[in-house]
Amino acid sequence: MAEFKKAVFAGGCFWCMVEPFDSLPGIEAVVSGFTGGHVENPTYNEVVRGGTGHTEAVEITYDPDKISYKDLVEIYWRQTDPTDAAGQFADRGEGYRPVIYYSNEEERQIAEESKKNLEENGPFHEPIVTSIEPREPFYAAEDYHQDFYKKESAHYKRYSVGSGRVPFLEKHWEDND
Repeated sequence: MAEFKKAVFAGGCFWCMVEPFDSLPGIEAVVSGFTGGHVENPTYNEVVRGGTGHTEAVEITYDPDKISYKDLVEIYWRQTDPTDAAGQFADRGEGYRPVIYYSNEEERQIAEESKKNLEENGPFHEPIVTSIEPREPFYAAEDYHQDFYKKESAHYKRYSVGSGRVPFLEKHWEDND
């Protein structure tokens, strides 16, 4: 039986951070939620209003024998604008800042090395400002937000394009694979 691990990433709206990981081999679950703040069990409305310190994030349960943490970090970069510390795309503020949360020193080193590689070899001319921080308690969002891309696919598609996420990702990553 597999021994699963968990990875936590914040990259703006958590709706848009689930699909890229959800169907990969070795992924057991992707949960939308909140982390990094000082309020226990926050609600979506509390986080959106601000003042909780939390970011919208995803918690990925994965089998490290099938997909590595390093692979997850590389996939993460390709879902975000790593040059924007004030939010992601149409979503602005502390609740939408990009963060890689690490659970141990090995994960921190992997994230730092990957960030350095992106700075030196990536498609961006601006500094890479995604934060790399110790993992904190993760709180799952309300059921409505789980698997949003499946349950509300038309809304999700309109949002991911209209927010500017899809055009940005296509511009910066499509030709750089």
